[in-house]
Amino acid sequence: MSWADRLRALRMDLTPWRASRDYRLLLVAGTVFYFGSMVSYVAIPYQVYTLTGSNFAVGAIGLVELVPLVVFGLYGGALADHVDRRKLLVSLGVAQAVLTAVLAANAFRDEPSVWLIFVVAGFLVSTAAMQRPSREALMPRTVAHDQLTAANALFSFGIQVGVLAGPMLGGLLVAYVGIGWCFVVDVAGLLVATLLYRMMGHYPHRAETTPPSLAGISEGMRYAFSRRDLLGTYLVDIAAMLLALPVVLFPALAEEVFERPELIGLLYASETVGAVVATALSGWTTRVHHHGRAIVIAAAAYGGCVAVAGVMPSFWLVVVMLALSGAADMISGIFRSTVWSQTIPEAMRGRLAGIEMLSYSLGPLGGQVRAGITADLWTVRGAISSGGVACVGGVAITALWLRDFWSYDDRTDEHAIAERESRAAAGEA
Repeated sequence: MSWADRLRALRMDLTPWRASRDYRLLLVAGTVFYFGSMVSYVAIPYQVYTLTGSNFAVGAIGLVELVPLVVFGLYGGALADHVDRRKLLVSLGVAQAVLTAVLAANAFRDEPSVWLIFVVAGFLVSTAAMQRPSREALMPRTVAHDQLTAANALFSFGIQVGVLAGPMLGGLLVAYVGIGWCFVVDVAGLLVATLLYRMMGHYPHRAETTPPSLAGISEGMRYAFSRRDLLGTYLVDIAAMLLALPVVLFPALAEEVFERPELIGLLYASETVGAVVATALSGWTTRVHHHGRAIVIAAAAYGGCVAVAGVMPSFWLVVVMLALSGAADMISGIFRSTVWSQTIPEAMRGRLAGIEMLSYSLGPLGGQVRAGITADLWTVRGAISSGGVACVGGVAITALWLRDFWSYDDRTDEHAIAERESRAAAGEA
């Protein structure tokens, strides 16, 4: 194979984009949604800080959002396994647009209300948490089963573009035209995304559904923990986020270690840039079948890159290592999503997406606490590097313990085969 052929083989596989109109609608809607939400992500804490002058008040936003995130993420997953997922996306999109419009109106007042920001932020995270399981559960229905890896890579690319560009625009709007316009942009994005969801076709549930209840949520948890391959995907993600996430230390790294506070934005952007590049060169992922091994290797690489970043003598070498860590984390995420999409039964997909939100959300919160305490007791560099090393160890222990996870092969796995047969019986590719 020539070098030109090898480079072409790295290009992102666009087959799902070309093959499915509904996948295109879902992808663009998700990208626009994340772009707008990241603009508000910049605006809300900045507005709270300017109104209160309190770092504690800014941190309290996360405390207000934590319980609704967990409760409504689980409930939204159960709801997604019972109602029309497309209608749920539309209704919750409208609700988020209305709530964000309230934030915009408040921001344009002469004296914006701080308590209103906290109340609306709680409702916003509740509706977003309820919406996400439906979006994730619907995506596998829009593409052929053998296109799921490429579909997950494309979807991740869209999200990362939104995550990268949203804060950049938010910062410019805050600096030059005012906080209120951040929320106006978010409202516009939410309405566009909701319209795109409305244009999608109908995807009725294939079998009898389970009404949302504690019993239904418990059933989903029992199913998730009964499968060692799924358990491995959750534990690897938690190990990476809980043990190695360095984001909370970026201000201290820029200000105290390198004395370059003006470059802090590069630290925040570096992992996202690495993730975007990784998805743009993700064509090879469609030829991988041992997804468990790929997840383990990529997650261990993430921890290794973070560990090396902590000891790099140059700011720019730190940025490079963080970009590589973001790329490794994205590859791990693509394969984790593929395992979920390929093997989780249609009737369980929403509840399992809600459960996945727990590892996705709680891991980073715990990781921030771990990193902050370690840095205070030791050093900033020590906290970063030790977290990366601990991540590698945690991932290795998970792989040794859960051999079914390590040996997962989508060609022979019983759950992947069952899902392919179920889709074939339902007349889906």
